[in-house]
Amino acid sequence: MSFQKNILVPVILAALVQVFMSFLLPAPRDYTVKWLILEQCIVKVNGSTNINKFACTVASHFNADTLTCLVNQNNDGTVIMNGNMAMLVFSFDCVNKMMTKDLRKTLRQKEYPNFYIHFISMEKYPLLHPAQQSLTGIVDIELAGIKKQLTVNYRVSMNNKGIIQLAGSQVIYFSDFNLVAPRKMAGMIKTSDKLEVEFTIHCRVIK
Repeated sequence: MSFQKNILVPVILAALVQVFMSFLLPAPRDYTVKWLILEQCIVKVNGSTNINKFACTVASHFNADTLTCLVNQNNDGTVIMNGNMAMLVFSFDCVNKMMTKDLRKTLRQKEYPNFYIHFISMEKYPLLHPAQQSLTGIVDIELAGIKKQLTVNYRVSMNNKGIIQLAGSQVIYFSDFNLVAPRKMAGMIKTSDKLEVEFTIHCRVIK
């Protein structure tokens, strides 16, 4: 019996010390990382009609911003992001002049000249190495005055010059933003309600 007591007492004391120390040690703190969005960015909208497919691109005219990432010290939780990309709807180029004009009109360019991607979160802070890392995240897409929250699939990498490439894609629908897909020739040519938005942005970590 005394032998058991001799073993149990140190074990209990060690457990109590461990619990006590856990209250004394500071909890891991979140820290902030800032990414400066560089000019080399592109946004592409892919769609289709009952006749063919089309792609409309914005490769310039961005309102550059800084993305702020709130990161858990252990990098074991969701990263809260703050920042956005603003693009001029007028800058969309579908190669075909008629399609470009129709898209701008459908997106109500005169009333809402900008198209926004607001960055909300990422599942964790990326490793930032040359190999692409796949992560999920949340963005708000704001179009024609309406904002819709979506989950996106990110692909993140960083080259040897410290340039971060953040690419993402998601399907949206004209109807999500109270827009009606364009029709031509008395409705004979119909544009699908479905669009795929792809974006690739380049950033650099700043202090």
